[in-house]
Amino acid sequence: MKCHTKMALVKITLLLAVSISFGLTMVKDKDSIKLAIVLQPVSGSRSGPEMSQGPQVMYEGVKKMLAEMGIEEAAKEIVKLTPEEDKDYGVWHRAGLANGHLNETVARLSKEEMFPLGLLANCNSLTGMLAGMQHSGPGRRPLSVGLIWLDAHADYNTPETTLSGMLGGMPVAVAAGKCLFRLRLKAGLEPAIPEKNIIMMCVRDMDPLEEELVLNSHITLISTEEMIKLSRRMKEEYKKLCDRVDVVYIHIDLDVLDAPDIPGHTFQIPNGPNPAQLGKALKYMMRNPKVGALGIASFPTQEEVRTKSLGSTLEVIKGALLGLQAR
Repeated sequence: MKCHTKMALVKITLLLAVSISFGLTMVKDKDSIKLAIVLQPVSGSRSGPEMSQGPQVMYEGVKKMLAEMGIEEAAKEIVKLTPEEDKDYGVWHRAGLANGHLNETVARLSKEEMFPLGLLANCNSLTGMLAGMQHSGPGRRPLSVGLIWLDAHADYNTPETTLSGMLGGMPVAVAAGKCLFRLRLKAGLEPAIPEKNIIMMCVRDMDPLEEELVLNSHITLISTEEMIKLSRRMKEEYKKLCDRVDVVYIHIDLDVLDAPDIPGHTFQIPNGPNPAQLGKALKYMMRNPKVGALGIASFPTQEEVRTKSLGSTLEVIKGALLGLQAR
């Protein structure tokens, strides 16, 4: 009896050891992140450089931060036009073509079970990122995509409502099918994103006719205060969105931050969140497995302000990656 008892105890001990070992292995695999970084430098801007240095500057900082966090960079992709496309007429047209390449890149990386982090020239890359999410599923059917829009501006102007004429003030309206249909189709975003699947957070500067469009739409607006506090309403609206779509894309224009935290940005709007507050909100949102990609746009590249702006940007991205690790 004693011999059998000893043998039973040995078996139990071995089983426990195997179970513990297997559990640790599973945790390690679960915590590993296959992060793919996608640089999209084509700006679509008529008033500034067509190619932005912002994505590359952000990448250098992100690369160092990943090493510190123990996260492996699984892939790096740079969106480029073909030599023939580069000769095509029209800055907006070339931006549409670049977004088509962005779509293909993001979709491919997602299908390879990598998480795309888009480092984007500006918000004109929105349609490319959304299209990539839309086509990231296993079959030919486009996925339903939800958009979390973190920006001081709604970017919901159309050519009829805009005061500036900037394409950068229209990308959400383009993505929602309100204008510039050919530009959206060049990116491969079809169908357009339903307004009910768009949540805007921290928007605090809209043109008069643009504001009228937003307020008469089915877009959900979450204030800066609600986002900072992770209010009950913010959490409920976020959960409802995640529950009804296949995949969620989170887009950040860095002017969403409070003006002193992002010096050099073309549009500095007061009363935004600081990097820690935005990072905390992203950590919460990124824990949801429905989030399939994150985009960071509009980094100010001036040498004299780059250090502070990059520090703010990295703090925001770190919050998001901590949420991704916590899944």
